[in-house]
Amino acid sequence: MEGTLNIRKSDTEMSVREISKESPEYPQKLLHYEGMPEILYVRGTLPDPRRPAVAIVGARAASPYGRMQAFRYARRLSEEGVQILSGMAYGIDTEAHRGALEGEGGTWAVLGNGVDICYPSGNRALYQRILREKCGILSEQPTGTRARNYFFPARNRIISGLADLVVIVEAREKSGSLITAQWALDQGKSVFAIPGPVTEELSMGCNKLIYDGAGIAYTPEILLRELGIDCKKIVKVKTKNELGLATDLKLVYSCLDLQPKSVEFLIQKTGLSPEKVGGLLLELKISGLAREIGRHYYVKTT
Repeated sequence: MEGTLNIRKSDTEMSVREISKESPEYPQKLLHYEGMPEILYVRGTLPDPRRPAVAIVGARAASPYGRMQAFRYARRLSEEGVQILSGMAYGIDTEAHRGALEGEGGTWAVLGNGVDICYPSGNRALYQRILREKCGILSEQPTGTRARNYFFPARNRIISGLADLVVIVEAREKSGSLITAQWALDQGKSVFAIPGPVTEELSMGCNKLIYDGAGIAYTPEILLRELGIDCKKIVKVKTKNELGLATDLKLVYSCLDLQPKSVEFLIQKTGLSPEKVGGLLLELKISGLAREIGRHYYVKTT
C-alpha cells in the first residue's frame, strides 16, 4: 500500500467523534440496510439528510478526460446544492471532491482507514480543505487504522448507502468502482455511468454498466432531473466572439474544447511560439477560461 500521513489535531482543530447506531446523529439512510457499521468515526460534519447526495467514483489511474468530467459533473451538481460523496482516492475521486468544493453542496470522503490518517498522503491539502469548508471525513475503521486493500470494498457500501444515486465516471471491466455500483443496486439506488470510447480500457466498465441497464449520464442535468431538482440556475455560455479576447488569446482559446489538448498541439495549430502559447495559456487559466488537466494538457472551462 502507498504511504500514509498522520494528521495532527493542530492541522484541522477538529477531533474525531464516535457515532454509534444508537445515536440520533447516525445517518438514517444507513439504518435501512443490513451490515452497516455499528460505529462511524467522523471528523468534521456528516452529510445533511435533508439535502440530496450523489456518489461520484471511478478509476484511480484516470484519463485526463475522465478527471475533467468528474470535476465538471461534481461542480455542476454542487452548484445546485447537491452533496457529493466519494472515497478521496487519486483520479476520479479526487476530482469529484475538488469539483464539489467549487459549488455550494459540499463534499464528504469515506475512507478505508482511520479518519486521523490522510490516505493517499498526496491528498493532504484536499483532506484539510474538506474540513476547512465545513464538510467531513468518515470511516468505519477506528483511529490509527492503516489502509488495507480489503477495507475498500466494504467501504464502498457506505458511500452508496449515503447517496441517493451513484455515478461511475471511468472504470475498467474489473474495477472497485463496479463494486460500489453493485452495492448501490443491492440497496435499490439508481446507477448512472458516463459513456466512453469503446476502444478505451477505462471505458469498458462504464459501457458494460450501460449495456446492463445503468442510466446514461450524458449531461449533469440528467442527474439533477433524476433527483427531482429543477435547474433554475441557468449558466449562460458565451461564444468565442462574445468573450472580447485579444486576437492571439482568442486563437488559442478557439483551439480548446472539452477534450484535453497538449501544448504541442496548440503550438502546431496556432503557429505561435512555445513561449507565446505558454503565456496565453496562463492568461486563460487566470481568467478562468481554461484549466490544466494532467501535465501540459488543457481544456476549455466555459
